[in-house]
Amino acid sequence: MNVELITRDDLEKFKKELFEEIRKHHPHPRRQEHEPRAWLKSFEVRKLLGISAGTLQNLRVNGTLPFKKIGGLMYYKYEDIQKLMEGGDDGE
Repeated sequence: MNVELITRDDLEKFKKELFEEIRKHHPHPRRQEHEPRAWLKSFEVRKLLGISAGTLQNLRVNGTLPFKKIGGLMYYKYEDIQKLMEGGDDGE
């Protein structure tokens, strides 16, 4: 019979690795439950609206959804997204 001992240090290392893995897959679970951030990244907007990257690009290009580009990332105001979802477009 082969016996392996697990030390307290082994358990601490395992705990650290486990928490890192959990954070990778669920970066800010509590933030999503409460008020959303004022600015969202493209992937968050796509997930929220259930749209593809191409559709989001069309919304940017035709001016339907205002955005700010900082570095290489696009940011969108949460209030603009809410207006879009509520049909806040005044129409022509």
